[in-house]
Amino acid sequence: MSASVKDVALQAGVSVGTVSNVLNHPGRVSPDTVKRVQKTIADLGFVRNDAARQLRAGDSRTIALLVFDAANPFFADLARGAEDAATTEGYQVIVANTSESLERELSYLDLFEEQRVRGILISPYGDVEPRLHALKKFGIPSILVDRVSENQGFSSVSVDDVAGGSIATEHLLQKNRRKIAFVGGPLDIPQVRDRLLGARSAMESQPEASLIVLETLATTVLEGRRVGHSLLAMDEADRPDAIFAANDLVALGLLQALVAAGDIAVPGDIAIVGYDDIDFATSAIVPLTSIRQPSALMGETALKLLKEEASNSGMKPRKVVFQPELIIRSST
Repeated sequence: MSASVKDVALQAGVSVGTVSNVLNHPGRVSPDTVKRVQKTIADLGFVRNDAARQLRAGDSRTIALLVFDAANPFFADLARGAEDAATTEGYQVIVANTSESLERELSYLDLFEEQRVRGILISPYGDVEPRLHALKKFGIPSILVDRVSENQGFSSVSVDDVAGGSIATEHLLQKNRRKIAFVGGPLDIPQVRDRLLGARSAMESQPEASLIVLETLATTVLEGRRVGHSLLAMDEADRPDAIFAANDLVALGLLQALVAAGDIAVPGDIAIVGYDDIDFATSAIVPLTSIRQPSALMGETALKLLKEEASNSGMKPRKVVFQPELIIRSST
């Protein structure tokens, strides 16, 4: 059985209140007493119950970041930005991954409520805004990341994905590509859907060009490879001459499949544009043209918004939208 605060106080010859001050307000205790209590803590192997302390104080220093695909480097960069800002503000960030599962997403939200986190940064997979409203009434605010609130009930930090999709497709059109494939999915993910919307918008200026949609089951390298192999099986006359992939992981999978085959040149036969501009885009076998999102800045901005809302529950929701940037490399 682990040692308690009372055990520490008894062995150190001080009151429970003194032990509490050593843990939380050491400046209120003489240096000699602090040393004695800290030595006793070490001798007994005492570990403070921080969750219980937060319940009593009603002021957690823990922020939850919930994403739908932790394997995507975009979310890793976003988490780093949030963690850097959190450290400066005196918070800690815990990261959870829903793996594109609504059931898992709701389960984590239940856990965060039980743990009384100070707030939640969430890139949602499903429609969880009703659940987030319930948490807000309970004193746990949420900021949407890489997603805009459908009813403007929550602050959000996102990128203009419609503009990003348009920029990517316009770049391919400017390269005289006229048979363009959009590869990505599932299409019920709002970010993917908006990027496709932007692509279709850009195509309106070139009525002689065509756009086909090849939906993937997930935003992964493996799904990119699968689509790449299906393109290899097509008759040469039917193949697209350009691909806009909904994210870099899918684009990298496509590159792997096409380049490994040896009979399709990138960008000679098929030009490829990705989305996110993750680190791997630069070091790919054919360096990947991509649409850059300021992922770390998005995480930092979301954390700061959350801190403000946690301190002022009456604050009106705000929407921060960053603009995407085209980064041109060898794949186009």
